[in-house]
Amino acid sequence: MFKKLLGCIRDNKKHTILTPLFMVGEVGLECTLPMITGQLIDAIKDGADMNLILRYGIILILMATGSMCCGILSGWFAASAGAGFARNLRHDLFAKVQSFSFSNIDKFSTSSLVTRLTTDVTNVQMAFMMIIRTAVRSPLMLVFAITMSIRMGGTIALVFLVTVPILGFGLFYIARKAMPMFKAVFKKYDKLNNSVQENVKGMRVVKSFVREDYEKQKFGAASEDVRNDFTRVEKLLAINNPLMLLAMYICMIAIPLLTAKVIISSGGSAMDVGALSTLITYSMQILMSLMMVSMIFVMITISGEAARRIVEVLDTEPTLKNPSAPVTEVADGSIDFENVSFKYNPDAAAYALADVNLHIPSGATVGILGGTGSAKTTLIQLISRLYDVSEGSVKVGGVDVRDYDMEVLRNKVAVVLQKNVLFSGTVAENLRWGDPNASEEEMIRACKQAQAHDFIIAHPEGYDRYIEQGGANVSGGQKQRLCIARALLKKPKILILDDSTSAVDTQTDAKIRKAFREELPDITKLIIAQRVASVQDADIILVMENGRVAAQGTHEELLASNEIYREVYTSQTKGGEEDA
Repeated sequence: MFKKLLGCIRDNKKHTILTPLFMVGEVGLECTLPMITGQLIDAIKDGADMNLILRYGIILILMATGSMCCGILSGWFAASAGAGFARNLRHDLFAKVQSFSFSNIDKFSTSSLVTRLTTDVTNVQMAFMMIIRTAVRSPLMLVFAITMSIRMGGTIALVFLVTVPILGFGLFYIARKAMPMFKAVFKKYDKLNNSVQENVKGMRVVKSFVREDYEKQKFGAASEDVRNDFTRVEKLLAINNPLMLLAMYICMIAIPLLTAKVIISSGGSAMDVGALSTLITYSMQILMSLMMVSMIFVMITISGEAARRIVEVLDTEPTLKNPSAPVTEVADGSIDFENVSFKYNPDAAAYALADVNLHIPSGATVGILGGTGSAKTTLIQLISRLYDVSEGSVKVGGVDVRDYDMEVLRNKVAVVLQKNVLFSGTVAENLRWGDPNASEEEMIRACKQAQAHDFIIAHPEGYDRYIEQGGANVSGGQKQRLCIARALLKKPKILILDDSTSAVDTQTDAKIRKAFREELPDITKLIIAQRVASVQDADIILVMENGRVAAQGTHEELLASNEIYREVYTSQTKGGEEDA
């Protein structure tokens, strides 16, 4: 885990190394100051002249200034290294998520990935900064001060050798109990973020059903659950502070008593006032170092689980990978399903898609009908290799999709999914997701084919109109047409519309189909729809039922031979007649 995280330092190695180096300088000077101060006190006691005192004073000022400069530089380099480390860590995490297949994302959940990219990275960043700065300073200060204390105080310094192991045992006990608790807390953080994400995304539904109070109660319950768990962990970690204070008070009482006894019993021959002052200063440095060590311990305890969650993502291998020698050219838009079966989870008892055999010639228009859960979307997701088949093979252009370079394949298979997504930015910026180098003429042609051009230019800003996040300021039908235009700009060999005209009126739907038929004859078009009218002029119509292709044929053939298709057609046309 540490090796994986250390790999994210990269271009920040210089600052990461300079931080502890300057910290060593600060500690060295800071630990030498009490010794010089003790010598000054002894010199004054022995009747030193003003020149000697001034000399000591200048030395102390220079050492204090040097210590301050080292501390400032160490802090500056630590901040730079910490921010750069967090940037690289977020970059690596985000890049890894981008390489994930749908099944990888399903494993973690969206809310959990967001938490890991934000809260977890921040915790690890704080721990990293503390490790390269404070975690260097405190142990160095501790070792140096204890060494000097033993040198100057002899057996008196044994007080530290008694208190430090007691403190270490207490911290070990706290860590052992706290780590499992933090593991549970972070999982509940994921659920809390999921609640927020769902609520914000579905705000219109929440308000239309007047469910604000219910959502408040649901969020409040999740928040209270996190609070209770964090309270238990914080109560355990709170033992750390009184444990530290106990060690401090033992040292603060024991050292003056023991040193005073030595001075009195020896008449000042074994230890002088300067040595006493120096020893007390070192004792305070030791105790402050112990206090800082306890703070480091708490931070590392918190960030340990965060680091594990981050590395879990970084170590996860995408379930879909390019072959060693990928095919980089898609010959045409023909599609073949050969004995295809598929299930989302290898351990699932039933297949989501079973025994599918299809041949779709290049340039054909295929309509796909079926009830909810009939695996229509599952079928088309296998074509662009969003998932891999469990059995059999899917071929595009006569080549198994698993043999293609995934980027090449997906650039030739344009998919407009059920859930249309637009990003914040202008209309033109959203369209250029299909082709970053698309000219204005190409955008206009694609929008005319998708019947989007008229409503775009009807707005004063035209193609420069700003689209809010998620396309909140355009209607459902407009959003669908923009997504279709975006897919057309990819110049695909296969175009898949997954119920992508459901919010479009029948007249506009007919115009879109006409444009496809007349202007895109060489593109293979797969149209999933609920309306028979949207697919009845297709070359092939597939009827899906329970994960299988129940029937296929033209509109006339299915009316004559398939009861499911006939019932759907009759119910839709009968409804239209009654409305008329």
